[in-house]
Amino acid sequence: MSSVNALRLTQALIRQKSINPPGNEQACAEMVGKLLSDAGFKVAYHDLSEGRANVVATLEGQGGEEPICFTGHLDTVPLGSAPWSFDPFKAEIHGDKLYGRGSSDMKSGVAALVAAAVELARLPGRKAGLVLVITAGEETGCDGARSLARLGHVLPKAGALVVGEPTGNDPLIGHKGALWLKAAFRGVTAHGSMPEQGDNAIYKAARGTVLLSEHAFDVPRHHHLGGSSLNVGTFSGGINVNSVPDRAEIQLDIRTLPGQSNEAICREIGDLLGEEAEISRIVDVGAVATSPQNEWISGVFDLCERRSGKRVDPRGAPFFTDASVLAPAMGGIPTLILGPGETAMAHKTDEYCFVEKIDEAVALYIEIGRRWMGV
Repeated sequence: MSSVNALRLTQALIRQKSINPPGNEQACAEMVGKLLSDAGFKVAYHDLSEGRANVVATLEGQGGEEPICFTGHLDTVPLGSAPWSFDPFKAEIHGDKLYGRGSSDMKSGVAALVAAAVELARLPGRKAGLVLVITAGEETGCDGARSLARLGHVLPKAGALVVGEPTGNDPLIGHKGALWLKAAFRGVTAHGSMPEQGDNAIYKAARGTVLLSEHAFDVPRHHHLGGSSLNVGTFSGGINVNSVPDRAEIQLDIRTLPGQSNEAICREIGDLLGEEAEISRIVDVGAVATSPQNEWISGVFDLCERRSGKRVDPRGAPFFTDASVLAPAMGGIPTLILGPGETAMAHKTDEYCFVEKIDEAVALYIEIGRRWMGV
């Protein structure tokens, strides 16, 4: 096992608040960056904005083969309005669970990736290298990963990608994409007692919502990710009850499949809603999927099945990850999502991670890395 205690590192990361917005991931970034630098990695910090750093850490191989990349994010979502049973930033252990914001999503995953990387750096004769990309701003649309990809020169070409998002240490082969849209409808205001003199924007938005509720994308279901989907998540408009509203807005959450074009979907929604709707994008990330028959993916599934003693069927994650940006930026590489956190605990009040799964993840990452790196 690694010289870095992944549980203690998880607790230290939880105690550094990095709620996004505003993020403030700098302290967490410097914490993991120092551990990696001390282990022999070349560490570079790339700012998303003030107080918000991405970390790219590189360990060279000696055989000229493409490295494997480990990735995770340091930001968390807000706490929500419901009261917590435990302080969300004390990282307390009760029974077999570690509680705290980010315990599952995904400071335990980052800690396990870093602990495994430190151990892998100690092994001699590696044919391939190892890269860690630890990002800020994932929760608001992969902002940190996008900023790294835009820089162009900081993300090396890699051969495979491991994403430490919460899966309970089950291996997943990808995830759907996400296209979040805002549709704004304009009208003409008038006194509520004389609606015929105005043009009611809420009625337009309501008609648009009915059209969206009846709409289905003409794309077959993916064997492992399921079907595409569309949900109207918010509806707002008007200022006061006795005026005809001149503006209304709806927000859509569309989940996409490999092969679907987000550009084409935007045009499709625009055509459906017509000229009265002004469409803008909130989040735009693509789907990621690797064939279970891929040699590397198949080997990881075999490893997980042997360690867990149970059959693992290929499936995808219900959430999106930085892989939607990093996988294409690094050359369209095979991608695996595997992390110690619990998928169902992400973003929840009283978020927790099972303590034993953190060290379990470290062992899996070490073996995955060792096999790729030839050590």
